[in-house]
Amino acid sequence: MSYFVHESSYIDKNVKVGEGTKIWHFSHVMSNVVIGNNCILGQNVHIGSNVKIGNNVKIQNNVSVYEGVILEDNVFCGPSMVFTNVLNPRSLYPKDKSEYLNTLVKQGASIGANSSIVCGITLGSNCFIGAGSVVTKDIPDYAIVYGIPAEIKGWMCECSNKLSFTDHITKCNKCGREYRKISKERVKLLLSK
Repeated sequence: MSYFVHESSYIDKNVKVGEGTKIWHFSHVMSNVVIGNNCILGQNVHIGSNVKIGNNVKIQNNVSVYEGVILEDNVFCGPSMVFTNVLNPRSLYPKDKSEYLNTLVKQGASIGANSSIVCGITLGSNCFIGAGSVVTKDIPDYAIVYGIPAEIKGWMCECSNKLSFTDHITKCNKCGREYRKISKERVKLLLSK
């Protein structure tokens, strides 16, 4: 095997795990899951059926990634953060899988500890969700959001340095990438390092 699975974890049938990936204590990966290269699944992580996880994804302890969630490359899921896949669940009236709403977490997004992500939304590329936030709507690329409900509080570079806009164009003082503020709710990378 070119990946590691702790002996206390369960991997169901028809699962594809990439090279260099580590799956730690008491985790469960259900059927028809694809996990990329060099991922880390911490203790007590549950991956629901049909989930797709990109390369270099870090999923910290006590996280459940339910069916309908897609994690692109380089995503970080902080400890005990929560995904949902049904908007209006009822125990007495279970939903059919066709009613699950998809959630897309784009390349490089970071989700803080104990955050809740309501299903059916997209978290933009390299966005940053502050710890304990409740995310109820789409989040744009590079946005820093936090609160209940989460709101845009600023912007963050791909390298994780907070950006400061005094004009419509700014340069990250850590890595040199340049960004343009298109609107109150949109920032675009102009020059990559």
